[in-house]
Amino acid sequence: MRVIIAAAGTGGHINPGIAIANKIKQEENNSEILFIGTTEGLENDLVPRAGFDLKPIEAYGFNRKITIRNIKRIIKTLRSKKDAKKILQEFKPDIVIGTGGYICMPVFLAAISLKIHTALHESNAFPGASVKALSGKVDEIFVGFEDAKKRLPKAKKVVVTGTPTKVEKMELSMEQKESIKSQAGLKEDLPVVLAFGGSQGARSINEALMDIIRNHKNEKYQLIWAAGQSQYDIIKEKLEDDGLSIQNLKNAKIVPYIYNMGEILNMCDLVVARSGAMTITELAKVGKPGIFIPLPYATENHQEYNARVLADVGAGKIILDKDLNESILSKEIDDIISNPEKLKKMGEIAKQIEVKNVEGKIYEEIKKIVG
Repeated sequence: MRVIIAAAGTGGHINPGIAIANKIKQEENNSEILFIGTTEGLENDLVPRAGFDLKPIEAYGFNRKITIRNIKRIIKTLRSKKDAKKILQEFKPDIVIGTGGYICMPVFLAAISLKIHTALHESNAFPGASVKALSGKVDEIFVGFEDAKKRLPKAKKVVVTGTPTKVEKMELSMEQKESIKSQAGLKEDLPVVLAFGGSQGARSINEALMDIIRNHKNEKYQLIWAAGQSQYDIIKEKLEDDGLSIQNLKNAKIVPYIYNMGEILNMCDLVVARSGAMTITELAKVGKPGIFIPLPYATENHQEYNARVLADVGAGKIILDKDLNESILSKEIDDIISNPEKLKKMGEIAKQIEVKNVEGKIYEEIKKIVG
């Protein structure tokens, strides 16, 4: 099988594309797979690191404000259809797969004009602008959540496959949990709240967590908190101004980034985070409850729709960013973490939302499309 995958920008778009590519290679080792991305996005690191070739075109993300810069970006992105078409004609793919985002528009318009089979994957519960715009033109759309189906009325075919992720459910013994805690610099005898806001951190979440630490509200639990590469030093300075050392906090471990996220997710008791599609998918996979603070500037408010996938069934709580402060967050954490039965029940409900055999389902659908 010859496959082109359009994936660019963030890990939320690129990692599902890589997971799909890995599954195709696993099933058909002689497959040829090429990624199309941009010259500036995270794909330039992640795709070659995963062992796949990447061809760049000039495409840009843009917001909905009418500005000269945005108009220029839209024109350049649409013009890049010509470059995408040239790549497709040279590679001659059996199918073009996109994982959402601005890169999909020029690549898929080119593929459709050449009558090449097409499929999109949408991770979010509320589909993005490119997926919605292309929904009536592509052969099939794979979605991460059941909720997304009703928001794609023009689509020819929509299949709930789930979203591919590297995180796996781990059945950890007490000894294994204690070992992970020890390696992370945590105590063995307190519940663990994992907090993060994406690779760059989330300022509003970080501010609320700092106030919890300053006011000693984390007496009954301990925090492991990925503050984000760009915000770690800022937090360190702010805590030092309050006479606190970031390396010696009571019941709290702050790091720029967590590299063994799979282990930490499986070990922790509760998660406080933004509600990107990957976060929701991973919590469902490992069966953990969450307190979600959706990114307020996300397109179509899609992070709130993602969070509601778990919150509406009782596996999570939502605090809107405009309402977030130390008092509200502390109350929600205490309400869940101090009630072992509630904690367990919420985790069990989260696990029920998991879509199993994600990569296998996507691969089978791709085979059907290609014929």
